Amino acid sequence: MTTVTISPKYQVVIPKHIREKLDLRPGQQVQAIEYDDRVEFVPVRSIASMRGFLSGIDTSVPREDDRV
Repeated sequence: MTTVTISPKYQVVIPKHIREKLDLRPGQQVQAIEYDDRVEFVPVRSIASMRGFLSGIDTSVPREDDRV
């Protein structure tokens, strides 16, 4: 776990290893979500970049008759 400091302008620096792992770039947008007692930043991705992210998902779940 890495600790960051909030600047007087309420800014934080995302540590390099996290930026690299999530492939974050300068100017990229993230959603700030308040959840219980924490803040989560979720990168905004284009629909085109999401293509294929569910490949390999198990689709053999029971379905209702009208959902075949």
